[in-house]
Amino acid sequence: MAPPTPNLAVRGSQGTSVLLGPPNCEENAAFQRDNRKSKFMVFSKDGSLFGWCNGDKVTVMKVVDGTIVQSLDLPKTAMLEFSPLGTVLATWQPYSKTQDNPQGETNLHLWDLQTGTCLKSFYQKKVQGWCPSWADDESISVRNVNNELHFFENNNFNTIANKLHLQKVSEFVLSPGPQPSKVAVYVPGSKGAPSFVRLYQYPNFGGPTCALANKSFFKSDRVTMLWNNKATAVLVTASTEVDKTGASYYGEQTLHYLAINGESAVVQLPKNGPIYDVVWSPSSSEFCVVYGFMPAKATVFNLKCDPVFDFGTGPRNAAFYSPQGHILVLAGFGNLRGQMEVWDMKKYKQVSKPQAPDATYFSWCPDGEHIVTATCSPRLRVSNGYKIWHYTGTVLYKEDSPEGTELWEVLWQPFPEGTFPERPIKYQAAVSELGTTEAKPAQAYRPPALRNKPATASSKLHEEEPPQNLKPSSAGDKPLSKTALKNQKKREAKKAAKQEAKTDEPQLPSDPAPTCPAPAAGPTPTCGDPETDKKIKNLKKKLKAIEQLKEQQAAGKTLEKNQIEKMQKEAQLLQELEDLELGV
Repeated sequence: MAPPTPNLAVRGSQGTSVLLGPPNCEENAAFQRDNRKSKFMVFSKDGSLFGWCNGDKVTVMKVVDGTIVQSLDLPKTAMLEFSPLGTVLATWQPYSKTQDNPQGETNLHLWDLQTGTCLKSFYQKKVQGWCPSWADDESISVRNVNNELHFFENNNFNTIANKLHLQKVSEFVLSPGPQPSKVAVYVPGSKGAPSFVRLYQYPNFGGPTCALANKSFFKSDRVTMLWNNKATAVLVTASTEVDKTGASYYGEQTLHYLAINGESAVVQLPKNGPIYDVVWSPSSSEFCVVYGFMPAKATVFNLKCDPVFDFGTGPRNAAFYSPQGHILVLAGFGNLRGQMEVWDMKKYKQVSKPQAPDATYFSWCPDGEHIVTATCSPRLRVSNGYKIWHYTGTVLYKEDSPEGTELWEVLWQPFPEGTFPERPIKYQAAVSELGTTEAKPAQAYRPPALRNKPATASSKLHEEEPPQNLKPSSAGDKPLSKTALKNQKKREAKKAAKQEAKTDEPQLPSDPAPTCPAPAAGPTPTCGDPETDKKIKNLKKKLKAIEQLKEQQAAGKTLEKNQIEKMQKEAQLLQELEDLELGV
């Protein structure tokens, strides 16, 4: 049986529509376009239901045939969410109160999708964390109420089945996957005490000793917690609003790892600077981090927080694994020029390098073959539109918003895991009338004085670092373990010491007629003039330093700009030394 074709929902100032994905890329006839301006749209987790609100009604339909499941008269609704099995619809509208009703009305409603009846209504003033979190089987759901987590069982919202009370709980994330469910909670620090994240297994909330794992840290104004698919570990990105050292405008970030077996660690990132993105592989066995001052580095780590593969540096601030985990896209959106790097994660080989200028949104199609990029308002109010690509860099479909209209959102229809099997990766660009947007190698600006001269490494603004498998010293080598790396450093130090000892040994000149008379005794030959001897000694010292820099460069070390300039002066120094020794 052929796999289904994913739909793409499109929302903008012209209304809401649903598009059939590749290869057809045409409007789905089962969905009648809604020309009213929609405030929000969402698919259910398995993709069988689609809901949207247009300022008049909240409508839920079956995607397969367009049958209306429920139509609720809720004109103020601003957000929607389905429970994982599609049995409950959560709707939220902005909280408001009047003189007649100073307490205000409940603004979070939970609806039974079969009957259309309201199961429960709550007060939810903040839009952040407005929706209850459900376990995948809907056996439990949880809300954060006044720094306390309230747990409900089997969608019975009239009775609180359990509570987790910690002082000032500000964030929580429920684990995905089967039972038993776990929950990660974050408590910000106060009065000199550190912030901490704890992992609990429902319903064991007896105290700190019942926690599966605990990690405390300073320098944290907010956190982002990310479970892997197997619910065995959490990545915590802790951020401060202000970097007190003044090194970064974006504040300061640290990355922490917690596992349900109690292990925890700080992920050591080789380059200083902001952490732009952290993403788990769908296999749950590795994760990718994009970090460091521009050009940013990207590195894949294993569950021991050891680096597995280093992608070098480049203009990037986001990472996206394909749903099957076999492809990784590194991209630079927002204030970057939209360059994408598509990588085969089994061979660590680059597949393509397309470019999507002005893109503000990226998403993988569930089939793992196609992606969508979009330029959406209000991030950019001009040149709105979206493109559907093949991962080899070919644009298959393009839709530009007419002048005077805006595109607000595009959304792929999700599917249950395993619907689309992993396919072999292609390196040849897919055929399309729109062609590819492979980025042409752009030349850096060079001032007029340098344009007729050969390009040198020192004329670059940034020294870009190549991927791990393209470095001269480690071509095709696997990354070393910590012990092997330590041993390698010891061997290199011994080798350097031996080389230094050899260069320090006095060597007999091949020419039997020296220009400077050699003294009867003494370690260094002199020419009789102390000033000349001093110059010769300094020149030899500089040449020796250049030799060491050459060895470091051959070993794959990235040299600084001033070090490269120093190496370029070698010929000049040799000429000066020769002139001094000849007595010119």
